[in-house]
Amino acid sequence: MRVFKVEGKYPLNGTIEVSGAKNSVVALIPAAILAGDVVILENVPELSDVYALNTILKELNVQTTFENNTLTIDATNVNYTPLIEGAVQELRASYYLMGAMLARYNEAIIGMPGGCYLGPRPIDLHLKGFQALGAEVKIEHGAYRLHAQDGLKGAKINLDIPSVGATINIMLAAVHAEGTTVIENVAKEPEIVDIATMLNNMGARITGAGTDTIRVKGVSVDSMHGCRHQVIPDRIEAGTYMVAAAIGVGEGMEVKVDNIIPEHMEAFLAKMHDAGVNMEVGMDSVTIRPTQALKAVNVKTGVFPGFATDLQQPFTLLLTQATGASVITDTIYSARFKHVDELQRMGASIRNEASTGIVVGPSELEGAKVTATDLRAGAAMVLAGLIASGITEIHEIEHVERGYERIIQKLTNVGAKIWFEEI
Repeated sequence: MRVFKVEGKYPLNGTIEVSGAKNSVVALIPAAILAGDVVILENVPELSDVYALNTILKELNVQTTFENNTLTIDATNVNYTPLIEGAVQELRASYYLMGAMLARYNEAIIGMPGGCYLGPRPIDLHLKGFQALGAEVKIEHGAYRLHAQDGLKGAKINLDIPSVGATINIMLAAVHAEGTTVIENVAKEPEIVDIATMLNNMGARITGAGTDTIRVKGVSVDSMHGCRHQVIPDRIEAGTYMVAAAIGVGEGMEVKVDNIIPEHMEAFLAKMHDAGVNMEVGMDSVTIRPTQALKAVNVKTGVFPGFATDLQQPFTLLLTQATGASVITDTIYSARFKHVDELQRMGASIRNEASTGIVVGPSELEGAKVTATDLRAGAAMVLAGLIASGITEIHEIEHVERGYERIIQKLTNVGAKIWFEEI
């Protein structure tokens, strides 16, 4: 079994380069099968989710090469096939193949998606959207079976909540639907704009991404073509490393988190400022220097442009080092507090009540054996290890590897002591 081991108390100094956005690329890869030829994605992070999606594409007879963070996807000879077991069950984002295959073939059979368990995460909004476009939806033998016998037709769809996954999936499905699809109350995350941008470069006709309403004018299958697209920077990875810098930068030193888009992180940066973090925001980077004392703040996650739920767990770790009592509420995933037990194990004064974490700091953390219960909880455990006395041993690190490219190398480059070990 592989684990991370982190020896704490090593001061951080240097530059961390942020990779491409995981939450974009896991939708961009399925979207590429809508092209009639070759799509080239640049700034693609080396993540287990990316490799899993490549495996799935091979089942569809799509050829891929992945070198130097450039993923080439040749869907010239893509073939329809049901995707019920195997890699499709390894990641949550496999559900984007529903929208993409439904658009291209008017049918799809996709096994139940996997990924981190953050409480119930139904995809009923996705399915309702497909049904509104004219697809029949069945759940049989552990798989979703979608079929549009007469083809998909444009429709007006209003989402009950601005779901990122549903927004993207319905947008994918509507690309070839006859007429115009209007999707209201959509999510506005930067990753959605990124995906719409690539689809438009491939020949789709999508407007409104980044606003409350997206319009998709259907185009023919033959009109779609390949393109070259650069994935936006990962704002969640960037925020995670900013927290690492805020709690770990050495006296007289600085940590620069480079290759970011600050406009994608305004709510997070505002809370970092409120907490007293000594930082300088540049055009495409944030430089963090030692802070005299972090201050307790209250945080409530929300849909973009609010504070991202994916940064709740790393930011909770920062609050364990702030003076006073902080309250952090997750309005997106109420069950996203499994890191609380692990932080308690390390000595943090923190408790969870329903969808809220209550943190009293600052706490002296001690190294312990902990578990990465999910992707972002795992990141919080790594950050905790950076400032804990002794050695922290982190189990189930496959969760972390789903979302952080070369995390050991990046942290080691700025002075952290972290390594893999077989136990």
